[in-house]
Amino acid sequence: MNRFPLRSLVAALALASGSLAAAPLDDALDESQRLAAEAKASQGRVEQLDDASREMLNEYRSALQQAEALKGYNSQLLDLVAAQRDELAGYQRQLDGIERTQEAVSPQMVRMVEVLGQFIAADLPFLPEEREDRLAQLQDLLPRADVSLADKYRRILEAYQIESDYGRTLEAWRGELKQADGASRSVEFLRLGRSMLYYQALDGHESGWWNPQAQAWQALEGSARRPLSQAIAIARQQQAPALLNLPIKTLAKESAQ
Repeated sequence: MNRFPLRSLVAALALASGSLAAAPLDDALDESQRLAAEAKASQGRVEQLDDASREMLNEYRSALQQAEALKGYNSQLLDLVAAQRDELAGYQRQLDGIERTQEAVSPQMVRMVEVLGQFIAADLPFLPEEREDRLAQLQDLLPRADVSLADKYRRILEAYQIESDYGRTLEAWRGELKQADGASRSVEFLRLGRSMLYYQALDGHESGWWNPQAQAWQALEGSARRPLSQAIAIARQQQAPALLNLPIKTLAKESAQ
């Protein structure tokens, strides 16, 4: 019967025991590595989820801020719309008032233009073309729908102001004097406010004044021609102002007789 030596048997058992112990150790190492890899992957997923959560939280906060801003803006819009409605209502009331005012003022403006025409016709006959043209413009302006009521009224007041200024100024100009036979000739005119209207021939040898009662020109005496020439020069700013003896009171007496 063959027998192994005891020493050999112990060695064989030791080798068998070592191989049996190495296998679980390798498996444990593999399992540990697998678990570490899974843990690392899980940590990565957790970090990704954490980043996504922070991003979503930031978006949520931004959305809340935008919502608050929109809420405030909508509130401002509501206030603005309400204010605009009140303003429109005010404009409508003003328009209604303007319509009523226009109904009352329009006839009055027509009357003002008529009175202005009557006044010009009865006044001294100076600058007839200029004044009649201004009056005609007003008469054409009144029925126009494209001109505002305020503008019409302003133009009428301007015409009245011009006519009023004539009464406080001294003016000389060259114009055409119509004669009894229908002919006309160039003369120098002098207007002394609204009191007197004179003319003088260009050669200075003939002068006259407008008699409102007779509605005609009357000749001046020779003694009045020199001061009249001086007055014309003063009105044209060709001579310094001076005290002149123009025939005013005497002529007024003659016209009253």
